[in-house]
Amino acid sequence: MTPFHEMIAAHPPFFEPERARLFFDDLLATCSQNGDLSRLLALIEPEGRIRDLLISVMGASPFLRRLMLRHPEVLQDCLTAPADSHLDDLCARLERDLAVATGQSEAMKLLRLFKRNSALAIALYDIAQVYPVERIIAMITDIADCAVRGAVSFLYRQNLPASDMDNGRGEDLVATSGYFVMAMGKQGGRELNYSSDIDLIILYDADRVSLPEGIEMQPFFLRMTRDLVRLLNERTSDGYVFRTDLRLRPDPGATQLVMSSQAALVYYENHGQNWERAAMIKARVIAGDRQAGKLFLEQLFPYIWRKYLDFAAINDIHAMKRQIHAFKGHGEIALAGHNIKLGRGGIREIEFFVQTQQLIAGGRQPALRGRSTLDNLQLLCEHGWIDEKAARQMAAAYRFLRHVEHRLQMLEDAQTQTLPEKSRELERIARFCGFAEMGEFAAVLLQHMNNVQSHYGALFEDVPTLALPGNESEDEWGDLVFTGDDHDPATRKSLAKMGYENPDSAIAIVQDWHRSRYAAMSSQRAREALTELTPLLLTELAKTAHPDGALIAFDGFLKRLPAGVQLFSLLHANPQLLRLLADIMGMAPRLARVLSHRAGLLDGVLDPSFFGPLPSRSEMDAAFEAALNRAVDYSEILDQARIIGREQAFLIGVRVLSDTISPDQAGHAYSELAASSISHLHKAAAADIAASHGDFSSGGACVLAMGKAGGGEMTASSDLDLIVIYEVPQGERLSQGTSRPLAVSTYFNRLTQRLIAALAAPTPEGMLYEVDMRLRPSGSAGPVATGLESFAIYQREQAWTWEHMALTRGRVVSGPAYLAKKINEIIRQTLCMKRDRLKVARDVVEMRRRIFAQKGSRHIWDLKQVRGGLVDLEFVAQFLQLVHASDHPECLDQNTAAALRKLASAGVLEWDDAEQLVNGAWLLHTLTQILRLCDDQEFDREKAPEGLKNLLVQATQSSSFASLEDQLARTQTQIFNLFEKLVVANS
Repeated sequence: MTPFHEMIAAHPPFFEPERARLFFDDLLATCSQNGDLSRLLALIEPEGRIRDLLISVMGASPFLRRLMLRHPEVLQDCLTAPADSHLDDLCARLERDLAVATGQSEAMKLLRLFKRNSALAIALYDIAQVYPVERIIAMITDIADCAVRGAVSFLYRQNLPASDMDNGRGEDLVATSGYFVMAMGKQGGRELNYSSDIDLIILYDADRVSLPEGIEMQPFFLRMTRDLVRLLNERTSDGYVFRTDLRLRPDPGATQLVMSSQAALVYYENHGQNWERAAMIKARVIAGDRQAGKLFLEQLFPYIWRKYLDFAAINDIHAMKRQIHAFKGHGEIALAGHNIKLGRGGIREIEFFVQTQQLIAGGRQPALRGRSTLDNLQLLCEHGWIDEKAARQMAAAYRFLRHVEHRLQMLEDAQTQTLPEKSRELERIARFCGFAEMGEFAAVLLQHMNNVQSHYGALFEDVPTLALPGNESEDEWGDLVFTGDDHDPATRKSLAKMGYENPDSAIAIVQDWHRSRYAAMSSQRAREALTELTPLLLTELAKTAHPDGALIAFDGFLKRLPAGVQLFSLLHANPQLLRLLADIMGMAPRLARVLSHRAGLLDGVLDPSFFGPLPSRSEMDAAFEAALNRAVDYSEILDQARIIGREQAFLIGVRVLSDTISPDQAGHAYSELAASSISHLHKAAAADIAASHGDFSSGGACVLAMGKAGGGEMTASSDLDLIVIYEVPQGERLSQGTSRPLAVSTYFNRLTQRLIAALAAPTPEGMLYEVDMRLRPSGSAGPVATGLESFAIYQREQAWTWEHMALTRGRVVSGPAYLAKKINEIIRQTLCMKRDRLKVARDVVEMRRRIFAQKGSRHIWDLKQVRGGLVDLEFVAQFLQLVHASDHPECLDQNTAAALRKLASAGVLEWDDAEQLVNGAWLLHTLTQILRLCDDQEFDREKAPEGLKNLLVQATQSSSFASLEDQLARTQTQIFNLFEKLVVANS
């Protein structure tokens, strides 16, 4: 058996040799002072290969230098022991020591010393070119296997009562325990890198488990698994063994660290994804009950290896590729700062190149089911899947890139694959890799990565692009990788660049989509379709007002979807719809909530007539009538009304977001929708109460809409200010045609209460509007319905000035035409009464003062209450109508802007003043429409995302947000000055 020091083939060129020799001198001094190190001193004191190797390593790797200086006895063992058996001896010693270890602290120390000793030996074998890279990665894997195997055996003995260990036959009990550990990824393929994490899946076969009475399987194995992770993963003064990750297990966010193999099989057979199939290619049982593990993998074979050439999975494989390379920023092949694993031309592309073809062909050709990347490259060539040149160049690149990867990790024992940015550190790596010149290293590295990129690109050369029309030349962000369960660092950076404030949360959300927890993703076809959409979806969501909130909204939308295939296919076929959907999720929470319950509403957006004229009142009425006529009872009428009302409001909102209608048009449309809703629910409520309590020979009730509903200025969040006014024939005191008649006032109060509930009460389909009845003559204390004569007397003799101001916006939206005519006449007569201009002005000023004292604001974005806001604007219009309607009844109009124009036409308002007020009304109403549609909260300019600001700028035709704020402040000043001039000056 040849000792290692006689096998040294080469050493890397020196880096900082003078400094390195100082460290080497420290090592010589230590050996000289310690007789136990005499063999080491005899080897390193003379000039020669050993001395040159150690000086080279000390100059290049701070981590290895510290190991050698702190533990020269370990270095002595490495240099003197036979290289071919040294690691086997270390493994055997670990197993013996763990067999007699008395506690976890002792076991942790033994494992860490084993890892330290092995790590130094393997590093020196690698650097001295004693073994090729494939042997080195197998060695690293062997020590990982040994550590896991030894820890499992130790913990099984520790966790069972001593009396049950069967006189020292603990190892036999572990081998038949039903509990087994599978290595995944690089460990499964015997390809671990120097500072690699290990990915494990831990299961137990419940049918094989035999535990002493009183010990339950799941708690026992869960405790053991937690202890295993602690033994391997926890850092102590002696370091750590291996960073251990259990997140490749089935549905890790919803399952325990260990689960039964039967439950795992159910998951993979029903919900397994193609990336999990790819991961399972490398699965290998390394510890515990190997027979149980073998049985599990055999049962999993039909899932991993499809019987026929699996071209049905090609679309999903292409989608996986798109996720990795959907964006140009994934990285042009470079040197400084390039990631040799994840970047273009890197290790991941080689592995993906191999594994995707294994997925496609491995079911038909068992020879292609191997775990080793290098072996499978050769097998793919032999079986005609790739040509000899591709196999040779990809294998050479794999070996070289793994060689560079190890040197990067040996610097500080860090899990990194990124080349340094600084030229001096790049030179260190070049020399550590065996190159005397930086230029030579760069040329070789770039050649290998270009070869990989060429062959990898050819594998997917026919994959169609996912770019949206017109977006092909847009700047792109970088990696977007969601396969597997880890959070890819480059993907974090990409999402952060795109505007996501919490990239880890975004990654977790996307990964959850593919774990089949939502009904919409229960089928493989749906998951594949969503996988293809994901890069574009994230891009579009990133353009919205708040990307993180938009993604969360879309996630909530998916949770409530009963099925996804149809929608995802629709979005794929209509990319412009994807952009609109992103806008809805990101900027219009109300629309998003409606859409989450009725994804079919998107079909309406695709109708060619959608972007034509808005539905008229008669068309809205027809939609309500058709839906309500299908209802079989009163409760279904309420549900159907909510469905129609919310659908129509959604479509109006979409028109606003897509900038195909003006905010003024939206205000009118929302108001007409409310009027139609009120009218039909009024009829339904009247019919329902008549069925129980009869009716009157004639007469009835009308609904008077006030405020924004009356003025045609409603927004997506407006409530309804209503007054119900009734009249019945003189002398009819009770309803007729029933055994349960009601008095007139009781009848119409109940009808009104039923109407309020019909509009506002929550049902399974939600609610339509909040309803406010406080503008009725009796205020909030009296009956909710008012007789016509009482209404007329009250308005003529008792109403306050503010009530007459409110009446300027009154509009009858439901009820008998003859009664509506009477109500309109009462309103006209009331508003046209001769008034004391001074008194009215004082009343208006006092009311404005009280409102400002309670709710006033100096923030320009409090569009209603700020001085010069909507309240001042409306008060000006209402004041002028009240004091001039007696002489100019033609100036009356429920809409604020229309009333201002009529006042100017009547000659009671100067045209310049009217123009400023009308323009102010347009600006304030436009901003209000957008903000009420897009934001549930009060607008905060400091926190408002750029997307929302841009939408406000676009809607108001401003050049920038700063310009919009200047315009808004000027407009509010103009309105306030006109309030002072036209109202205050008259008081």
